[in-house]
Amino acid sequence: MRYFQTRFLEEADEFIAKLPAKAAKKVFYNIDLAEQTNDPKLFKKLQGEIWEFRSNYLGNQNRLLAFWDKADKTETLVLATHGFIKKDQKVPQKEIDRAERIRQQYFENKKRK
Repeated sequence: MRYFQTRFLEEADEFIAKLPAKAAKKVFYNIDLAEQTNDPKLFKKLQGEIWEFRSNYLGNQNRLLAFWDKADKTETLVLATHGFIKKDQKVPQKEIDRAERIRQQYFENKKRK
């Protein structure tokens, strides 16, 4: 059973494309696992409406920030906004703010359709 499905917005796709192949494979593996288990070690709430996919590979903490879109009753989507390699204990506020801007733009564009 899947708790949600993940879609990748443009900046998330670009981040993953720049990762080494094995690191990208680990990111996809962890996202797939998170969709099935809802494990907070892999996918957890950061702040407000922003969540974080977590993946570690060869000492690099690869992070994809994301948000939920529950507007469609048939499927629950999680949209990955963008990614970065985490260097500190805390996720930088500028990354959370960036994800929030992307989230707001997504819902504005969706309303126009």
